[in-house]
Amino acid sequence: MGISAIESSEDIKIVYRHQIARRILLLAFCIAAMILFIGMFSLAEYDSISISETYKIIWNHLMGTTYDVHSEDITERRYFWADRFIWNTIMPHICAAILAGGGLAVCGALMQAIMNNPLADPYSTGISSGAAFGAVAAIISGISISTVEGEMGIVTNAFVGAMIPAVIVIILSQRINMTPATLILLGTAVSYFFNSLTTYVMVTADADTLKSAYLWQVGSLDSIDWNGTYVMAAVTIVGSIIVLLLSNILNVMSLGDNSAKSLGIDVHKFRIICLTLMAVMTAAIVSFTGILGFIGLVSPHIVRLVIGSDNKFVIPVSIVVGSFLLLLSDYLAFQLSDIPVGVILSIIGSPVFFLLIVFQGRRTGAIY
Repeated sequence: MGISAIESSEDIKIVYRHQIARRILLLAFCIAAMILFIGMFSLAEYDSISISETYKIIWNHLMGTTYDVHSEDITERRYFWADRFIWNTIMPHICAAILAGGGLAVCGALMQAIMNNPLADPYSTGISSGAAFGAVAAIISGISISTVEGEMGIVTNAFVGAMIPAVIVIILSQRINMTPATLILLGTAVSYFFNSLTTYVMVTADADTLKSAYLWQVGSLDSIDWNGTYVMAAVTIVGSIIVLLLSNILNVMSLGDNSAKSLGIDVHKFRIICLTLMAVMTAAIVSFTGILGFIGLVSPHIVRLVIGSDNKFVIPVSIVVGSFLLLLSDYLAFQLSDIPVGVILSIIGSPVFFLLIVFQGRRTGAIY
């Protein structure tokens, strides 16, 4: 009896060490790849400097080093223009990809935990459809709910449009004690409604505005500047910290409503809080980027497959994996003649999700 207990304890320690090793390897791989992509982005768009010089310029900028454009040193003048290009063009793009990918991955992990559904993602409540309608209305019809014109007018419309379906779902769920499955079905119904409105508006468009509306819907990071990045950073960082603080409760919610209630959790109230948080985070991201599919769905599944289902680890690692996937897709989109990143995400995400289902299904008979 004693020997069996010791062996069992040793087995648990071995499994735990393997999980720790997998977490470290996954994080190290994604972070190293993202650092490499930063240099490759700069090299692809500004080929007068090397990758090592790119890292040097970025580090010097962070340390407060400046360059004199009037210097007699040719290298310093070259670094001056490279620094301006990297920090005004490349870095906003890269930071937006990291924030959007990480934020959507967190929202996906949050939705899957509170809904206890492997198919839940940040768009399950109709947020993407509402955002698309708001943006398309601004692009094609010129209808804006704010006095701001141009790009920020589209962003404002998209944000408000994204929040409308989420608010509808949240209000109805407060009045009617809905199950997670019913909430997702309600979100699907709301999505179809806003999709029909978007289609109607697009039918009335001319060729030029129709192209702009379509490109917004497939998702792109090309038009994001530092102002948009700052907004996404504030919402994503604060939201991710809150979700991480809720990770223990999310672990309980993953066991099902009955188990959570038996442990004293107000399931309905907690789900409403999480839905509200997820809606604000997702709306703030997609209003700048357009609709980026599969990040919120696939990233948490990849993480759970590698490191297990403990949300204390799933959430932070999902941030890194989601950022890596979007940065990878964005780099491939740039290399393939500026194809919208949303297209590349779908091309990558579909087979990856298919392989996850097959692999996990063969191993355990389930994907969640």
